[in-house]
Amino acid sequence: MTVADSSTLTVTWWKSSASHAQSDCVECGVISPSAVAIRDSKYPAGPALLFSNEALTAMVGAVATGRL
Repeated sequence: MTVADSSTLTVTWWKSSASHAQSDCVECGVISPSAVAIRDSKYPAGPALLFSNEALTAMVGAVATGRL
C-alpha cells in the first residue's frame, strides 16, 4: 500500500545512525505493532510505502541474498 503524503502519518521517523547528517537515506516509522512505513528522507512530504512486518522481513531478506 502507498500513502501519497508521508508527512500526514502520525509516526516518529528514524534513519540509520550510519547516515549521520546526510539526507539521502531511507526513513522508517512504525504505524502499528504489525505495520511499518518507509519513505525517502529527501522528500518528507512525498509518498511512503506501507509494509506488514512479514512483508518487510521478506523484502529485506530478498535484498540481502541478492534476489532483489
